[in-house]
Amino acid sequence: MNGHSWNGKGHAPRRKRRSRFVKKNGQCNVYFANLSNKSQRYMADIFTTCVDTRWRYMFMIFSAAFLVSWLFFGFLFWCIAFFHGDLDASGVSGVPITAKPCIMHVNGFLGAFLFSVETQTTIGYGFRCVTEECPLAIMAVVIQSIVGCVIDSFMIGTIMAKMARPKKRAQTLLFSHHAVISVRDGKLCLMWLGWRVGNLRRSHIVEAHVRAQLIKPYMTQEGEYLPLDQRDLNVGYDIGLDRIFLVSPIIIVHEIDEESPLYGMGKEELEMEDFEIVVILEGMVEATAMTTQARSSYLASEILWGHRFEPVVFEEKNRYKVDYSHFHKTYEVAGTPCCSARELQESKITILSSPPPPSAFCYENELALVSQDEDEDEDEVEVGAGLGGSTKEDGGAIQMMEFGSHLDLERLQATIPLDSISYRRESAI
Repeated sequence: MNGHSWNGKGHAPRRKRRSRFVKKNGQCNVYFANLSNKSQRYMADIFTTCVDTRWRYMFMIFSAAFLVSWLFFGFLFWCIAFFHGDLDASGVSGVPITAKPCIMHVNGFLGAFLFSVETQTTIGYGFRCVTEECPLAIMAVVIQSIVGCVIDSFMIGTIMAKMARPKKRAQTLLFSHHAVISVRDGKLCLMWLGWRVGNLRRSHIVEAHVRAQLIKPYMTQEGEYLPLDQRDLNVGYDIGLDRIFLVSPIIIVHEIDEESPLYGMGKEELEMEDFEIVVILEGMVEATAMTTQARSSYLASEILWGHRFEPVVFEEKNRYKVDYSHFHKTYEVAGTPCCSARELQESKITILSSPPPPSAFCYENELALVSQDEDEDEDEVEVGAGLGGSTKEDGGAIQMMEFGSHLDLERLQATIPLDSISYRRESAI
């Protein structure tokens, strides 16, 4: 299987498909090897290292930091008491016993350790205390208090930053399993690559925007081989379509035009290609105002040609319902050209005439029409029950209509635009 470069020139054939650069769950399939001074680099940014580490290691560091500080200052207090003669009741150390010890009721290392814990945690049982007999002991208490405050601040800040990190928020941002290519709006030579994103939480993603990149091997004209060359896919940066209001699932669209890397790919070429499309959704978490990022990717084998996504938004009574059971489902669209957008442009083929004929009545319109008829039947029953009879009113929109023939139905279907009908019935799918 031969590969293709961006400029249309071939490069060395690939024996097997490459591994994903970004997994479906958003994790990057990359590891670092032969990194010099790795430990020193990580220790230079100890705060970020602690935030990125796992919780079990974080608790180990948390416990070890306090335990080491308690032991260190406990040993220091023990040394002060020992050289002052507080521990030598029989005068073995050769230092005369003073009338007043440096630390009251410290008769061994265990007592010095308990005094260190009480000092740093400000417990203050009132049994052990430092006296004015030894300025060195007073200085040690002051230093331990400062060190304890620093450790507390660092640990609490690290844990709070780790808990408030928006990384887990990305798990409630959903990407469709497949991407699709189909024709939209009947525009000449325009084919569209789209994927669906959704938010599972009621809290919003503020200033949400999306971007996409196509990653594939590329060989330059000078023969330089780039295994992971990245090219942007335009998802509406110029006109602001990349900024989305993510309340219900939205289909992100990339127009395959002359500037698109997919411009020369048809259905057959797509099946033979070996590339990966990485999609990224960024925004601020409404609760914490911290930026979060959700990622996913689509291989060429995960792009369905001539398919569309099933609708997931339905209007029920006075609210809109999002049915996630249809989130990943697609259906095939008959009549989708199998050639590339370049070939369509060169051949000047009109994809869909305007207005569309009755035979081109699409799946979404059928669903919307059936849903509208069902709701109108219910409204007529409710009006008839309230007024004691059936009434018909013309409010500027189609409410009830007796079809005299099948031709009238087809004409009505051909004239109803897709966007003007609400999707109300989930059971119609």
